[in-house]
Amino acid sequence: MRIGIGIGSAYYGGEDWEEVTQYTIEADRMGVDFVWSAEAWGMDAIVPLAFLAAKTERIKLGSGIIQISSRVPSMITMTAQSMARVSDDRFILGLGVSGPQVVEGLHGASFANPVARLKECTDIIRKGLAGEKLEYTGRHYHLPRPGGEGKALKLSQPKRIIPIYLATLGPKALELTGRIADGWLGTSFVPEHAHIFLDPLKVGLTNSGRTLADLDIQVGGSFELGDNVERMIEERKPAMAFTLGGMGSAKTNFYNDAFRRAGYTDAAIEVQKLWAQGKREDAIKRVPEEMVLKTNLLGTEKMIKERLSAFRKAGVTTLRISTSGKNWKEKTRALEEATDIINRDRDQAKPR
Repeated sequence: MRIGIGIGSAYYGGEDWEEVTQYTIEADRMGVDFVWSAEAWGMDAIVPLAFLAAKTERIKLGSGIIQISSRVPSMITMTAQSMARVSDDRFILGLGVSGPQVVEGLHGASFANPVARLKECTDIIRKGLAGEKLEYTGRHYHLPRPGGEGKALKLSQPKRIIPIYLATLGPKALELTGRIADGWLGTSFVPEHAHIFLDPLKVGLTNSGRTLADLDIQVGGSFELGDNVERMIEERKPAMAFTLGGMGSAKTNFYNDAFRRAGYTDAAIEVQKLWAQGKREDAIKRVPEEMVLKTNLLGTEKMIKERLSAFRKAGVTTLRISTSGKNWKEKTRALEEATDIINRDRDQAKPR
């Protein structure tokens, strides 16, 4: 399995940017394959990657993700082409629909029909990357604008082959991913219940004449090596409670839905209910330990290797990991431990 790391978050404002930069430089030196830059209502996804393009040599630079409601498709395409140019074609375009809180609350756009919007947006981006005129008539996008004075244009940057990864969770969105994407950016992934994601992905892949081997399956979790597993679990329960209760609205939470489909229905419903009622501590306590352990790489080396085996058998090709530590020096040391264990495990798993 390949290795990816992530930078940024919903709340990230760049307060420790120098340390994040050095962490990424060290990841590049270690041979980490990807760095993904997130955006929500903090730093955007692209500016950090453009900066890191000048500081790194080989690591792939991915937007994880660009929210399609925050930019028009032609601007996403221009940005992707620009990033590919300045990074020596190391850029990967990660796209997603986000959720109603960000789309409607922050961007003032409609969240209705997100899968159809994602499909149309990706169609236009593909046309732009191929050097075609941006002519498109869809349900949500029309180029050029009907009744206006503009004519269809080609982008002036030369056509480029840029991989497009989609961050999706619902069955219809996963099917779309299998049909049109080069990779899947997955979350809420429990290897023992991988079928709830992979089955719809396979439907889309089959419809496009491909197989699971043609799709980079990227999922992620927290990595921490040590014996105090109880502490590790307790420290990660607040983030899981936020995922189940606060990622999205009370009506629409794709992460919560995914865990329900994986068999954690009662816990997912109760945590979300408690979170919505403002009972955050109760919500955190209700998170099952199993949910934390199965979605992360925690504990002794033996425990971590068991989880690596589970992810590998489920079909995961790339692990996006976050490392723990009181400061970035400790997080970098933990990343060295992670790359060592993952690479040794990968070598041992190779057929001889």
